[in-house]
Amino acid sequence: MSNHPLIIHITKHVNLTEAQIAIVLSRFQLQTFAKKEHLLKEGNICKNIFFVTKGCLRLYFINEKGQEQTIQFALETWWMTDLMAFEKSGESGFSIQALEKVEVMVITHESLEKLLLEIPQLERYFRKVYQRAYSASLLRVKYLYTMPKEVFYEHFTSLYPEFVQRIPQKVLASFLGFSPEYLSELRKKKTLEKK
Repeated sequence: MSNHPLIIHITKHVNLTEAQIAIVLSRFQLQTFAKKEHLLKEGNICKNIFFVTKGCLRLYFINEKGQEQTIQFALETWWMTDLMAFEKSGESGFSIQALEKVEVMVITHESLEKLLLEIPQLERYFRKVYQRAYSASLLRVKYLYTMPKEVFYEHFTSLYPEFVQRIPQKVLASFLGFSPEYLSELRKKKTLEKK
């Protein structure tokens, strides 16, 4: 039980007894989703938070031009939900889609609240997770506004080379704020520079 990806991730930040580990795992459900399948659709009630054990997810919305705008990814050991809608059990402003076949550990808002009361140190764990996610979001916004596009692309690909390999070009372009055509030209230019 203690070698489960979720438990490994939690115990990097807080200590759990074997009994607490059993309680944590009993509150989550393992679910699988096919590539391109939605875990949540914009406008639906957000009931769950997802911990990725295998695969990759994206969080996106449809902008006023009818284009998909990706704002977040989640690889293995990352969490994903529409946090505001999850906290209020309200309608989601975003969709969550599997970019690959994924396995996720799923917990409802109600179950998570009970779990946090049962195992108070999980509050510390989630605080750390949320702080890191918030900091990463702020940095991304700063980079979008301050870095030239080419520099932002280089910075992102050096920090997250696995994304470049696993994510479709159109989706990566929407995350970086580029058109797919611009990203294609940029990649060609980088390939030529390496030769």
